[in-house]
Amino acid sequence: MIVTPLDSAVLDSKEQYVFYHRMIDFTLKELVVAVQANGLCNSQEVQLFKQYCDLLLYSIEAMRVKYMYDDEENMKVDLTDSGFPNYLEFRYLFNDLGLREEFLGKLTPIADLKAEFLDTLMRQKQPISKRKLFQAASIVYYSSAKKEYIFNRFVQGKILRNPEGNEGDYLVSWSFYDVTHNRPFMCFMYFNYNGSEVMDYKDQIYKVLKNVADRDMNLDTMAYAIDKRLPKLLPKRIKRVDLGPIHNVFAKDKNEMTHAILEGIAKKTISIEAFAISLKIDELNSESEFKEGGIFNKQTFQKWDKVFKQTYILAPHRIIQLLYNKTPELIHTLTQPPIEVAGLK
Repeated sequence: MIVTPLDSAVLDSKEQYVFYHRMIDFTLKELVVAVQANGLCNSQEVQLFKQYCDLLLYSIEAMRVKYMYDDEENMKVDLTDSGFPNYLEFRYLFNDLGLREEFLGKLTPIADLKAEFLDTLMRQKQPISKRKLFQAASIVYYSSAKKEYIFNRFVQGKILRNPEGNEGDYLVSWSFYDVTHNRPFMCFMYFNYNGSEVMDYKDQIYKVLKNVADRDMNLDTMAYAIDKRLPKLLPKRIKRVDLGPIHNVFAKDKNEMTHAILEGIAKKTISIEAFAISLKIDELNSESEFKEGGIFNKQTFQKWDKVFKQTYILAPHRIIQLLYNKTPELIHTLTQPPIEVAGLK
């Protein structure tokens, strides 16, 4: 799959970096709170959802440190229906940190840089140059950021016991960053296991999920592919959360909601911090089972119900009012009225 940064906006000033990262950090934290408070996910799913969002926040913070004082490169934010960094930015982080020891060996030692900073500030009474600040930021970036906490294109969660048990004995989660949409998805699958010990089968489960469930596709297509390739696994329910787009001043897509917000910012009827978050949840349940194949190689398959699609909008009160005025038809298509979250100040 070819990924290019062509559909990207460049953050090219320190003020834009600070504002963008603050907005993303704030909106993701508000999203986690709202998902839990409004029962969009159960308690176990909320904990997993929060963990995946934490990986996203960690990665975006690493980008902030990486680019803050870099005059040669600029971080790219996706221009399509996203609001998140272009997927290539996550790839660059992952590749950088794979060579961290090599980069750290080339950087000025911390003690020398500290002494030089003190001399410049205390004796020379001069501000620190951007080049030196970039050196310091690079040291922080390469010494503190950890490769295992970067949100990769596919992030595998562990197999857990389902305490409820009525949807399946086990729960496995995974997340992926779809390179077409440049935004994250979180998935939860409840299943039964036709064997003695499910952990003996985990490598096969993880391999199949990574191969067939790592991108946006029809949920029933994903379910059938998992069901077919894992004969000992009996999936009972699959839930996929599509996180985004985040509609804000940085977006330049054709989304009706984005344009309503941008128009409001341009006319100064709402502040530049205005935002709204789109959230889509697709769920698929098994209604029965059937067997297919010859006498000696019969396999149990699921007969799936129709995909249950849910769409939500989360926004501060003032933005909800704006959307009711500007996009009433869109509001009426939502699963429930817009969910109010706190505003960024």
